[in-house]
Amino acid sequence: MDDPAQLSEYGKILLIAIVGILLVCVTILLARILSPKKPNPEKLSTYECGEEAIGSAWIQINPRFYVIALVFLLFDVELIFVFPWATVFGNKEFIAADGRWGWFTLVEMGMFLGILIVGLIYVWKRGDISWIKPAHIRPRVSVGIPAMAYEQLNSKKYHVRDYKETASSETDNTDTKVARSSGLGFRPKFKKSN
Repeated sequence: MDDPAQLSEYGKILLIAIVGILLVCVTILLARILSPKKPNPEKLSTYECGEEAIGSAWIQINPRFYVIALVFLLFDVELIFVFPWATVFGNKEFIAADGRWGWFTLVEMGMFLGILIVGLIYVWKRGDISWIKPAHIRPRVSVGIPAMAYEQLNSKKYHVRDYKETASSETDNTDTKVARSSGLGFRPKFKKSN
């Protein structure tokens, strides 16, 4: 490096890191300034994976959450190896040195992806990544009422009165209104203590 004013390779990395940190800080600051602030108990409660945070933490949790997360990480991390392979595979100097280099790397990556696909099929067939859905079972209770009686009740058309008509008829019959509000409808009897 002849000119000290130029950035070195490490200086470029430092500059990218500073710009990245500034962008993250600015977006967090803008979100804090511009976001609406209307806290309520539901918003302030803890939320984790769709499960209500109620009760003790010493409860049994379905391990399927963790299995799916681990399977995702496993395949995600292994697929990261595809990027360096693609970089080396596209290197013209290696291909110019030996023409078999391209075929070798292609077969090698095919084997790698084949192993990943076999692993995914194995996990899938075992049922580790299938989500358990609750079976909705309609409750059946043995009662002495025949099913035809229920069908008749459900198929019958009922007349629904208009609430305005009932309100106007109640204002006309003030004496019935007074009679209804005058008592409890029954008289409780209490034993007298001696």
